[in-house]
Amino acid sequence: MSMHTLLNVEHLKTYFWTHQGAVVRANDNISFQVCEKEVVAIVGESGCGKSTTALSVLGLIRSPGRIVQGRVIFKGVELQKLSEDDMRGIRGKEISMVFQNPSTYLNPVMKIGDQIAENVVFHLHLGWKEAREKGIEVLRQVKIPSPERMSQSYPHELSGGMKQRALIAMAIVCHPSLVILDEPTTALDVTIQSQILQLIKDLRNRVGISMMLITHDLGIVADIADRVYIMYAGQILEYCDVFNIFRDPLHPYTQALLASVLSINEYRENLVSIQGTVPDLRNPPAGCRFHPRCRKGMEVCTREEPVLGEVKEGHFAACWLYR
Repeated sequence: MSMHTLLNVEHLKTYFWTHQGAVVRANDNISFQVCEKEVVAIVGESGCGKSTTALSVLGLIRSPGRIVQGRVIFKGVELQKLSEDDMRGIRGKEISMVFQNPSTYLNPVMKIGDQIAENVVFHLHLGWKEAREKGIEVLRQVKIPSPERMSQSYPHELSGGMKQRALIAMAIVCHPSLVILDEPTTALDVTIQSQILQLIKDLRNRVGISMMLITHDLGIVADIADRVYIMYAGQILEYCDVFNIFRDPLHPYTQALLASVLSINEYRENLVSIQGTVPDLRNPPAGCRFHPRCRKGMEVCTREEPVLGEVKEGHFAACWLYR
């Protein structure tokens, strides 16, 4: 795998302001990298700031939110310094996104083929005839049966799995360097989930696209990710390669996540739940944000925030247990 950095996010803080004047710290000083031809997973519970991270990368944070600190560097270019017109040229062409609910992001009154072709016309400056042909070709790539006929269909005529394939086709048609997948299988049943995951793996191996996977599903992470960032309450608590996150999780939150899911490798009489509730990002706990729910918490955890540091070679954790 090439270790040339494609995307570098440094100390990102994305905040939202409520009508009452409170500040929601959705991303609070997070840093991560995506290298060429690599799948990086960002894992965490709902509401931890994963999707905000993706929208921040794409420059899609709108009022009442904004990036208050940090840099998003893509291919050596700091994206926040680009104009909105320049960012439109990057979204869909250099960086594209597959959202978790395709029905929301497909135009209900436009044929699937035309929606894909529109992207091609805008970014690659081809004529409509050639763009539609390219759309049919990419529908074939994502294994949609009868792509010529399907390109003439409206979104409501497609199943959930076919809609997700169409959204993936739209994301890859301009040959982007990075595809962001935001919970790509959440709205699908288990059989279709498996097919979409296999499709993502095939595309990754055949086309060599880098991917940023946002998910709460550790099974998907184990299946397709190279490196994993564990996110909690707007912060990164641990990261390393995918093998060590399962073989030797260091942070108590990561350990609790893994203990709370079923495994085909071992029998468990009872699953261990994570006690407590996700903190309010308007008023997060002092010190380590996980300490109110942590079974290994110490006094220092309640007052001082741990720094993300290298515990083992290539394995980083933000926890006082290792300081």
